[in-house]
Amino acid sequence: VQPNNYSTFYDDQRQNWSIMFESEKAAVDFSKQVCIAKCNSSPALDSVLCQDLLLGEGQAVEGGDSLEVAYTGWLFQNNGLGQVFDSNVNKDKLLRLKLGSGKVIKGWEEGMLGMKKGGRRFLIIPPAWAYGAQGVPGRVPPDSTLLFEVELRRVKLAKECSGSDGLSVSSRDSPAPSPVPSSDGFSSD
Repeated sequence: VQPNNYSTFYDDQRQNWSIMFESEKAAVDFSKQVCIAKCNSSPALDSVLCQDLLLGEGQAVEGGDSLEVAYTGWLFQNNGLGQVFDSNVNKDKLLRLKLGSGKVIKGWEEGMLGMKKGGRRFLIIPPAWAYGAQGVPGRVPPDSTLLFEVELRRVKLAKECSGSDGLSVSSRDSPAPSPVPSSDGFSSD
């Protein structure tokens, strides 16, 4: 995925190709389908498949960083996007998490590494990296492969938690006032 609705790829002969899409939505939809095709063509999914949809800006996130995320989760059904089982996209609250804290499924911990603020990524997570054999009663059947679209809205890097003036670097760089109290150090959208 490249800026301005471009995607680049290479074929079996290592020839580079580029596609320009008419809209961001078309580029994002294509990228999701490429990731689903990768999943369907692998004999057994034993790790998280990641596909960037939008790249984002700034520093790549790593373990220990605090994030605020908008997401939608689908069940993998009939070799593609199935039923939505969870989403916070149209809700007021973003999901807050600290990478590496073990508070979210292992597939998220792995799949979000390297994302940048404003970035969107598509994740396909095998059962062993999600809810496994137990599933989530009433929502996620046992041994389900899950698909997520995650958007990284806010970032607080672990190594910048205390700047010399008490503000995080990302808060100082932000041109607009944060819609949440600045004490949490998250930069505004």
